[in-house]
Amino acid sequence: MTDHVRIGVLGAARIAPTAVLDPARSSTVAEVVAVAARSAEKARAFADEHGIARVHGSYEELLADPAVDAVYNPLPNGLHGRWTLAALEAGKHVLCEKPFTANAAEAATVAAAASASGLVVMEAFHYRYHPLAVRVDEIIRSGVLGPLRHVEASVCFPLPLFSDIRYDYSLAGGAMMDAGCYAVNMVRLLGGEEPEVRSATALLRGPSIDRAMRATLRFPSGHTGSVHASLWSSTVLKLSMKAVGENGRLSVFNPLGPQMFHRMSLRLKDRTSTENFGKRATYAYQLDAFTDAVLHGKPFPTTADDAVRNMTVIDSIYRAAGLPLRQPAA
Repeated sequence: MTDHVRIGVLGAARIAPTAVLDPARSSTVAEVVAVAARSAEKARAFADEHGIARVHGSYEELLADPAVDAVYNPLPNGLHGRWTLAALEAGKHVLCEKPFTANAAEAATVAAAASASGLVVMEAFHYRYHPLAVRVDEIIRSGVLGPLRHVEASVCFPLPLFSDIRYDYSLAGGAMMDAGCYAVNMVRLLGGEEPEVRSATALLRGPSIDRAMRATLRFPSGHTGSVHASLWSSTVLKLSMKAVGENGRLSVFNPLGPQMFHRMSLRLKDRTSTENFGKRATYAYQLDAFTDAVLHGKPFPTTADDAVRNMTVIDSIYRAAGLPLRQPAA
């Protein structure tokens, strides 16, 4: 591996074409060369549909493949940690879907292994790599808003299919895990510090599964925060983030999908401006960042260590809501 990254996909997940396969087709340095699934038949059907040359009947076989440099891990939440660790042991770089692991303790174990390996391990918060999020970060760091007062993020969308794995506690499911991990990441980006969870309230699908969650936060510098995540509630669709400071406010509509309709507005005391960004997919920028890190050692924001901090907030929200922490799948 000197001038391109050969990627193997763990599992025939629905997100894989959007997250990796499609961006790789337009990349000059990334190629999806293999796929594994729970059965060779399922892997073959996925490979045939998407034009992938190599098929493995197990994840272990793919990790042992010398033609694979890196793996994309889109398995259920409760399996992320186990197979990221296995990939590191096999000497593979990892692009792991969010949330990084089932809980912060597992994330710390994976982060330690990543550090010891010297390999690239990236949590797939794809929105962080789009020019929209880069611009948001730039504005926050510039201090133009003045001292911050409040930051908030909402990631709410309807998922009425209750048999979906995102409602399965045994696979580390829940609204806070699936949608809320984004909202937590966003308020951490906007807030500029690691927050303390002050309160949280969940709407339940089952005894341990949240279908929606609201939480209030406080940052060390004194500004407050809030997150709202939902897979099924009266808030059918809401994708936004906002930062309010003494000198103005920054608002973003649809921060997760800038390849579609999106908008960022900055309102200061003396002016108001609106910015739009290109239609190139967030996932394409993410794949660029991943391959740059693998091939050239370029730094990136969604590291394993950052994932530990994100999972720490998620754990605290579950505790504040009176719900058990998610656990790795048995």
